[in-house]
Amino acid sequence: QVQLVESGGGLVQAGGSLRLSCAASGSTSTINVFGWYRQAPGKQRELVADISRAGSTNYVASVKGRFTISKDNVQNMVYLQMNSLNPEDTAVYYCNAVGWGPRTYTTWGQGTQVTVSS
Repeated sequence: QVQLVESGGGLVQAGGSLRLSCAASGSTSTINVFGWYRQAPGKQRELVADISRAGSTNYVASVKGRFTISKDNVQNMVYLQMNSLNPEDTAVYYCNAVGWGPRTYTTWGQGTQVTVSS
């Protein structure tokens, strides 16, 4: 089916930037939507951003203007560019894909830690 592997997390100071990458493999032609989720300690997992097959994007209000989701259709890569990071962005970030072929499915990556210090 589809496998996802995230990378690019790390430790950064407030105001800094990180670029997360998600490599998709397998039946990538069946993917309809890619998403980035995050979960902070003691918090609910939340959708940060997503991007459709056609390229339409969606962002949670707290990251609008700071984060950008993008994809490379040829290399089957999804990215999350994170600028102006603050400590509230500290979380484990997960790549997600939803599609069908022949059954509908949702696939998660293993997660990558992002820590933003003051």
